[in-house]
Formats: sequence, structure tokens, C-alpha cells
Amino acid sequence: MAGASSPDPRPLTGEPLAVDLLNTRWIDDEGLHDLLDDLTGTDIWLAAQGDRFDGAVVAPDGTTRAALLTARAALDLAAADPAHPSPASVAALNEVLAHGCVRHVLRAEGPGTTVEVDDPAWLPAWAAAADWLRLLADRPDRIRACANPECVLHFHDVSKNGTRRWCSMSGCGNRAKVRRHYARHRQG
Repeated sequence: MAGASSPDPRPLTGEPLAVDLLNTRWIDDEGLHDLLDDLTGTDIWLAAQGDRFDGAVVAPDGTTRAALLTARAALDLAAADPAHPSPASVAALNEVLAHGCVRHVLRAEGPGTTVEVDDPAWLPAWAAAADWLRLLADRPDRIRACANPECVLHFHDVSKNGTRRWCSMSGCGNRAKVRRHYARHRQG
């Protein structure tokens, strides 16, 4: 994986891989942004993933970008209702998952698994789709879109009580508080 020279410009990072891929699009005061619009952004996203691909070298080329866009579109469909996937989201996600599999192996240190993909360019996209399945198996109700209707970001709620509503309290959460405060004082 080539190291990106530019910093990751996204407002929300550090989410599980599947959610992180969804969050390659965001809205701010300047409008809608898409990190995967070009190969530079693709390189930035791949570099931000660190060793999530078990040390595999993934070229930030057009094939990898196209695979990531396909996976993100499938995840967009699935994120509409994670607990109750639509037939279209099931088909789209399975299409991405068809590009790879987990193979059980025996190593000198004991049993293990390895990921096999039909093309190395599909590894990040396949890994994101597989990560979505992991999140669904854990707590599908914890995969959420930000409660701000003007925000397109998603998050995996790991809070103890599971009541997180905003992609970030410092961004969307504070804006909601300001709107409520302003509405209360305006009415009074």
C-alpha cells in the first residue's frame, strides 16, 4: 500500500472498516465531498487503514477505486436498515463478497485463517463487506446514521447504553444543541 502524503480530511475516522468506507463521503460548510473521487483520495483512504489488510500491498489504482465504490454503494443500501436488509442490499453485498473468501489453514503455530480474493484490488472492498457482516452479527442496531438530517456520516455506537445519536458531539451534536437553544429563546 502506498503511503499517502496528504492528511485524511474526513471529519470522522476510526470507525470499523465498513463504516469507515461509508464515511468517505461527508458534508461540511463547503458542500459534499467524496474522498474516492480520485486516486489521490483512494491512496489517502488506503493509507488511513494501517494494517487492516494483514500487510497486503494494495495499489491505489483505478481497479481498487472501482471496487471500493462498488462496495460503498452496497454498504449504502445495507445501511438504510442494517437489521432488516432489503433484497437489493443483500444482492449488492453478496456481489462484493463473491470476490473473496476466508480459508482455514494449519500453520506451524496452529490453526488460522487467510483471506483469498480473486484480484488483490478487491481486498479492501471485500474486507469492508466482510466487516459489515461482523458488525451485523454483533449488534446491527448499533450501526447508525447521524441524527442530523443534513449529515451523511455513519457510526458504530460502542457507548455503554447505546444511545449515541450524532457522528460527533463537537460537530452535529453541538449544532443540534444550538438550534434547540435558539428555538427555545426565540419562542420566549
